[in-house]
Order: sequence, then structure tokens, then C-alpha cells
Amino acid sequence: MPKTEHNGLASRQVQNFIHDGFVRIENAFSTDLARQCRDELWTDIGLSPDEPENWTEPVIRVASKFSPPFIEAANTPRLRRAYDQLAGEGRWLAPEGLGTFPIRFPSPDAPGDDGWHVDVSFGDSPDFMDWRVNVKSSGRALLMLFLFSDVGPDDAPTRIRKGSHAAIARELLPYGEAGATLRQISADGYALTEDCDTVLATGAAGTVYLCHPFLVHAAQPHQGERPRFMAQPPLLPKGEFDPVLPPSPVQVAIRRACGLTF
Repeated sequence: MPKTEHNGLASRQVQNFIHDGFVRIENAFSTDLARQCRDELWTDIGLSPDEPENWTEPVIRVASKFSPPFIEAANTPRLRRAYDQLAGEGRWLAPEGLGTFPIRFPSPDAPGDDGWHVDVSFGDSPDFMDWRVNVKSSGRALLMLFLFSDVGPDDAPTRIRKGSHAAIARELLPYGEAGATLRQISADGYALTEDCDTVLATGAAGTVYLCHPFLVHAAQPHQGERPRFMAQPPLLPKGEFDPVLPPSPVQVAIRRACGLTF
């Protein structure tokens, strides 16, 4: 087994994360854990993998899961090392579960949730469009995509705009610590990121994409044959940005995008 399997990400992967806004980690957790998690999710939604005639909705959501298989999947040694490498050593909270789970089914119907967006991180308004994100990424250390089923190009893989995190960082800079609302940053349809290459978050069950919090991404309809099981949780930070500490790769990407010196 390559050394990086034990020690986390290679230096080139960290640099790719800074430049592209994401890194793909294969075999981040075992296929057996993925199966255990899928079995629980099938039970939660009251459906069966052997009864496709009952798959009548394009997407069914499960909010959160806190059972042992999900906690173990989120905290493998390889992932914990990668969290340190990208978010800063010891600057994140160990996941105590995973969520949310948009379980996507083969369907001719539009899912209704497939627009480009950035995940906002803080707020208290009942209107989610008023929730906010700021240039320090308060409340979110990483965006993560956990694949619990094999996901090919036709299986509704998440669409990622490669490098879009840099444009969003520059857009957020004038808003300062208060940040911008989801309504504000989505008003132009993320026009500044339209020229970014689109990458599909495909992979075998057990693959994890660790993404910059500002990465623009979107769902899409399922055109395959088997349901897609995925979680899209945040990695939560332990606290606010501390200027005394060396900048993490997440922060390096923001500073480079904004033309700030170190």
C-alpha cells in the first residue's frame, strides 16, 4: 500500500486542492462500511434495492445519521490526516455523524434542486436565502462529498466548477466579516464561474471529495439504473481564524485569490 494511504495527502494533492478547490480520495473508507450505511438508509426511507417499481421520486432526503458506521466512515485515519492537512492541524471538530443525504433515483422527472450554488454556513433567519458566508469561511472548514454507492457519469454525480472557489473568495472580500447572504451571492447565477471547467464527482463507494467551502457545485438528474447514495456534510471548525497560526491550505487559497500577502 502506498505511503500516502497511511499518511494522508501527497504534497501535489494539497497544491491541487489550493488551485482546483477540491481533492478526490479513493478508498477513504471501506466498501463494507459503505454497504452498512446504505442498508441503514434503505431502512430509513422505507424502500428496497430489490423493488425498483417503488422508486417513484427523483430524490429523497435523509437529514443526518449518527450511528457507528457513519461515524467510522467520517473518521478513518486517512481522512483525519487529510482534514489536518487541508483545514489545519487540530483546527476542526471530529464528525459525530454525517448528513445530509440526497438519495437520487433514476427518474424522468426533474429533481428541482439542481441549481449551481455555494453552501452558506451561518445565520438564524427562517429564510435560508438570508443565511450567510464570509471571506473567512466562518462556520465551515470544508465541504465534503461522501460516496456510499458507486457513482458513474449517469448516476447523478455532483457537478463541480473547478477553481470556482477563487472567484467566490474575491466576490466575498468586500462584504467583510458580516459576509453575504445566499440571495446576494446567487443573484447573478454565479456568472463569474461560468467559464470554469465542470468536473463530475464520480467514484467507487468509499470515495470522498474534500472541497473548499467556496466551491460552486450542483446536483443533476439521475439517468442511470441504480440509486445514488451520498452525504454532503461540512467539516466544522473549532473556532474562528487565528492569524497567529500558519494559514491552512483553505486559507492560502482564499488569500491567493484575493491577492493578499502573507
